[in-house]
Amino acid sequence: MPRYKPQVRGAMFLPVVLSEQLVPGSFAFALNLLVDEELDLSALDARFRNEAVGASAYDPRVLLKIVLLGYSRGLVSSRQLERACEHDIQFIAISGDSHPSHAQLAKFVSSLGPQIKALFHQVLLTCDAQGLIGRELFAIDGVKLPANASKERSGTHAELLHRARRLEKAADKIVSLHQAQDSRTGAPGEEALDARRQQQRVDALRREAQRTREFLSTTPARRNRKGQELKTNITDPDSAKMATSKGVIQGYAAQATVDAAHQLIVAADVTGSGSEQAMLLPMVEQARPFASAQTLHTADAGYHSDANVQALHERDIPALIADNQMRQRDERFKDQAPHKAKPDPLYDKQPTGQDKPLKRFGPADFRFDPQARTATCPAGQTLYSTGAIYRVGSKGLRREDFKARPSDCGGCHLRAQCLRHPERTPARKVSLFHGREFNAQDPSQCMRQAIDSPRGRSLYSQRIATVEPVFANLRHNKRLSRFTLRGLSKVGTQWQLFCLVHNIEKLAHSGWRP
Repeated sequence: MPRYKPQVRGAMFLPVVLSEQLVPGSFAFALNLLVDEELDLSALDARFRNEAVGASAYDPRVLLKIVLLGYSRGLVSSRQLERACEHDIQFIAISGDSHPSHAQLAKFVSSLGPQIKALFHQVLLTCDAQGLIGRELFAIDGVKLPANASKERSGTHAELLHRARRLEKAADKIVSLHQAQDSRTGAPGEEALDARRQQQRVDALRREAQRTREFLSTTPARRNRKGQELKTNITDPDSAKMATSKGVIQGYAAQATVDAAHQLIVAADVTGSGSEQAMLLPMVEQARPFASAQTLHTADAGYHSDANVQALHERDIPALIADNQMRQRDERFKDQAPHKAKPDPLYDKQPTGQDKPLKRFGPADFRFDPQARTATCPAGQTLYSTGAIYRVGSKGLRREDFKARPSDCGGCHLRAQCLRHPERTPARKVSLFHGREFNAQDPSQCMRQAIDSPRGRSLYSQRIATVEPVFANLRHNKRLSRFTLRGLSKVGTQWQLFCLVHNIEKLAHSGWRP
């Protein structure tokens, strides 16, 4: 038999130098140096008044290190952070072998709101001194994340009142059904257990109904800028229902402005609304301390409005904000119509055994000849212009109508697919919308002209490659799948903490040393 050296599997006492566990170049090393030697945390120290009396407190620097190191590893729960401080050597090293409880960690994160923006700004100053902010192009975008609230408890005041009544009605129905039941032959213990479960269900329904009524009596209705009532949520009134590619969620839209040089987040905020138009100017203002007069701000069509473009023009801020028709004007997408018309094999809600409705021909199925001012229908017949060009709305759109001869449409074999009412419509009419008359004094038209130019398309195409990897890092690598706190202020704090982790990670990878 061969002989091998013995292996010890039991407990051992090993000498550990905690400072050596923070390896230079790692995130933990950069975080430790940054908090201890660069950041001014006097605002956090000012919260304590225990110089002469009172128990000693955990150093807020230690708590900040634990939270940021935990977020960098996807540990969001305060109980996870507490366990890491007891068993993970890097957490033990960065906390100086202190063991704060989960309650202390949760309280620290919840109360960090007033100081988080100052900390975020200080980290950006350090990154700027390292040369990580290029100031050439900023990309603004948002990501919708679920809140710590149920969307079933969301609705207008009328809808929530209706839900409370339904809950009370369901509780009364359970009670009446239970009272009407005949005596069963089961054992007395089983009957008592069943009655206790039903009573627990009734109590839960009535508590939920009472909670809903109390919320309605103490919380005013949310309204938008037009005075229309918005849906609110009982658990987290600041959150909102939002449509995403994975369905409707109850959540927040987290915003970020990212510099293109090293994908550093220069501004971060959250909004409890699915519409992001109102967040464009605040995000531009937050990023202004780290922008220059030549910094180009880019954003997708979700941020576009004539008022936003006008405000950027008045402030002389270079920007490329896409509008909803940008891709329709791009000749690179002119051949996408046949592919978009194809059915999605993974998403077809048409009931089996039923024929799909006949698709009616639209303007895209007609060929227009601007020189002859004619149009050709799918059957090959010619439609002639009525001779007039009409202005549509106040944005400069022009419309030209083309009409077919009744004799051409009368016996056409595609009549049922071409006319909305083939039994009474004599001939098809189709409209062509011409481009707007360019007005150099209109900022929105100037924006469209700039973004449609070859240089504008080249610059705007950098937006998605700048901001989307940042969201991918936070959502996938840092496991930010949802917010765990409630309220706009606390959710904003948590989002900025994750953005801090991203920026410190960039600082660590740059080889920074103070």
